[in-house]
Amino acid sequence: MPRKETAATRSAARAGPDARANQGIARVLVLADGRKEDVHALLVRLEPWLAPKVESLEVERDARGFYRARSEAAGKEGAPDLVVVLGGDGAILGAVRAFADNPVPTIGINFGRVGFLAAAESSHWEEVLGEILAGKAVVEPRSRLIAELETAEGAPVRAVALNDVVLTRGAYQGLLEIALSIGEEWVTNYRADGLIVSTASGSTAYSLAAGGPILAPTMQDLVLTPISPQSLSHRTILLPGSSELRLAITSASGITTLVVDGQGFYPMQQGDQVRLRMHPDPYPLLARPGEDFFKRLRERLGWRGSLEGDAFQPGAPREIDASGGL
Repeated sequence: MPRKETAATRSAARAGPDARANQGIARVLVLADGRKEDVHALLVRLEPWLAPKVESLEVERDARGFYRARSEAAGKEGAPDLVVVLGGDGAILGAVRAFADNPVPTIGINFGRVGFLAAAESSHWEEVLGEILAGKAVVEPRSRLIAELETAEGAPVRAVALNDVVLTRGAYQGLLEIALSIGEEWVTNYRADGLIVSTASGSTAYSLAAGGPILAPTMQDLVLTPISPQSLSHRTILLPGSSELRLAITSASGITTLVVDGQGFYPMQQGDQVRLRMHPDPYPLLARPGEDFFKRLRERLGWRGSLEGDAFQPGAPREIDASGGL
């Protein structure tokens, strides 16, 4: 029988990065980004390898369209025990969005350019899936954001983000003015192209490109990063996950857009506001046992050990030149 989310599943997700993924995987869903030729080539090998090892295997070749298809068939089928995503971060975000109300352990096999959310590269798919089926995968509980949009027109809208919520102006508009309140306290007004509110997962996405810090993936904090602020004194703010935020548009020369994980788009106007708070249930992304977060950063961001390109070995002597440099 398909295993839906239980109290035990949520407890495992909250337990931290040392918690082990649930064993007894019977039903597996593979979400593939069918636009990538390399993904098709891997499916030819993956399906016959995985099918005999589980009770039920379903393959969807339109990972990005799966959210829409699942929404239309909501309630008709139970959740799988494991979701395997073949693609980049966009495909993984689509999978997380599809199971937002019923989180499922999800593993990403990277076919994208960077793939911060993916646990492994495509060349290691067999080893990674073997570890998961043997119960050796590690749960990385990823915090999420709940965005509640309140507009003058229409009913309130609720959306959930794994990476970030972005309030942004139109391409040909002037600067937005956004009032930020935390709890009942007004903090400041931004005049900027927009404002990014990200989780730890999203700290390596748009927020990083806008000058924000990198957070370890299981941190529960929020990052507020202004996009091209007019005031040089407006800098990134790091807030505890218990914070409740309110962003109100006090001035806008046209339509503003609230963007949720780069996939949900909601128009806003002057006078509208959005409330943000941490979701009580983190999402259980899976990682490989012994996986080093900093190793992942080095690989994804192309960090080098030295300017000469040689990797630095801890404990090895380093010569200091006459100028004092290493």
